[in-house]
Amino acid sequence: MTAPTPGGVAEGPGTAPIPPDLAQLLRDGLEAVADEVEREVRGQVPEYARPADGTHRAHLRAGVVQALTLFVDHIADPRGRSDAIAATYRQLGRGEALEGRSLDALQSALRVGGLHAWRLMGRTAEELGLGSTVVAALGELAFRTVHEVAEAAAAGYAEARLRDTDELERRRRRLLDLLLGEGPVSTDAVKDLAHGARWPVPRQVAVVALAAAPDQQEEDRTPLPPGALVDLESRPPRMLVPDPDGDGRFGGRASALAPRGRPAAIGPTVPLTEAARSLRWATRALGLMGRGILPRQGVVRCADHLSTLLLHSDEPLLAQLRSRVLAPLDTVSEGQRGRLAQTLLAWLLSGGNVPDVAARLHVHPQTVRYRLRQLEKLFGDALHDPGTRLDLILTLRAESLRA
Repeated sequence: MTAPTPGGVAEGPGTAPIPPDLAQLLRDGLEAVADEVEREVRGQVPEYARPADGTHRAHLRAGVVQALTLFVDHIADPRGRSDAIAATYRQLGRGEALEGRSLDALQSALRVGGLHAWRLMGRTAEELGLGSTVVAALGELAFRTVHEVAEAAAAGYAEARLRDTDELERRRRRLLDLLLGEGPVSTDAVKDLAHGARWPVPRQVAVVALAAAPDQQEEDRTPLPPGALVDLESRPPRMLVPDPDGDGRFGGRASALAPRGRPAAIGPTVPLTEAARSLRWATRALGLMGRGILPRQGVVRCADHLSTLLLHSDEPLLAQLRSRVLAPLDTVSEGQRGRLAQTLLAWLLSGGNVPDVAARLHVHPQTVRYRLRQLEKLFGDALHDPGTRLDLILTLRAESLRA
């Protein structure tokens, strides 16, 4: 598209010159045109149909006047700089983003306003007898002006959305750090940060500990439950899920992590101020997954493995218990130890029912009786002591998980 030049000379062949003195004539009637354009925008674009007062009206009025001024300035000097007007429209775009309106509404207002302004100014040119070619040139110039201000507004809108998103992310990271920190959590502090982060405060939460992603692309595609607070840069990566037991949405989303090669452990559901406790259990479960004590793949829910987590909550203490309670098995060979330990656990869990033990182990009942006689020699009367039996079940269960 070509633009007219000062002195009535056009830049492109066949382009009608626009008399430069037309600029001053249009400038003199600019306020009246601005009134009509403003009314047209309010009538045609629902998002701008507000009472004609206050800050919003002032912004709209300034935008209309600036666009018309840019149009007239192009007539007076097409090569002139329009940085100030571009800055105004960038600011207008930022304001629309911060008020939560869509860019579509702003672009509609610019199209409606630009078309109406062209009609009014074109009518003025016709009344002056400037001819259809000049009116057509004014039309081209009007569309060029609308394009310029629309680009500036879109740039400001995008800039504000980016800044808003970055600020929200920073606030949500601070909120997550507070909830998952080591110290006590103040309910008032949580509410203040949550308000600034636009995060509805839930009654309960669960924390998910994730295995490291194979690569950054995989990490970017991780499906996130609605409202989750996420920190994928921590070790392990973690996310806090609000009201995980609410409507069932979380279960499906969490399970979707596994097929993408990301083992995950879901901590128990706890009150919001106890989120750090859920993280501790989820992290511990993820560690047990890595050792094969819990399933290595998929999504493990701590609530389904509480006894295993309890057994391994203090590994040195568990080792002490195992060393004391299973000491009699240290006197037999490694192969014998495994078979006798397996038989003893099955016997304790079955209430001493030999056929049941044989069925569990897929061996003949006579084999079970033979092994039980060996165990009687090793453990003696301790096998019939309730306290010792409980210790044996715990330590043998831990042994079986390790195996």
